[in-house]
Amino acid sequence: MINVSVMYPNSADVKFNKEYYCNKHIPLISQLLGDAIKDIQVSFGLVGASIDEAPAFIAMVFMTFDSIEAFQTAFGPHAQRLVNDIPNYTNAQAQIQISEIASK
Repeated sequence: MINVSVMYPNSADVKFNKEYYCNKHIPLISQLLGDAIKDIQVSFGLVGASIDEAPAFIAMVFMTFDSIEAFQTAFGPHAQRLVNDIPNYTNAQAQIQISEIASK
């Protein structure tokens, strides 16, 4: 199993529409990627390492797939549509990482 993590860095000028992201973009991902997605979790940053510190990321989504190939097969045909939706909810440049799930 793998996790595809999409993380949106926080900054002074970042804009992020949580309502659009949760109510439009995430359901679109679920619809387009279908059964290939095993789990999807969205988190919004609250604070950094200390309570006084801003979070490093304004938002993160963690999507679970059986394999990198399963992700690529599901995501590939819809990549442009999903990328084109990004300006509807943020001006942040996402960071993406694919990781092996070691334990749950």
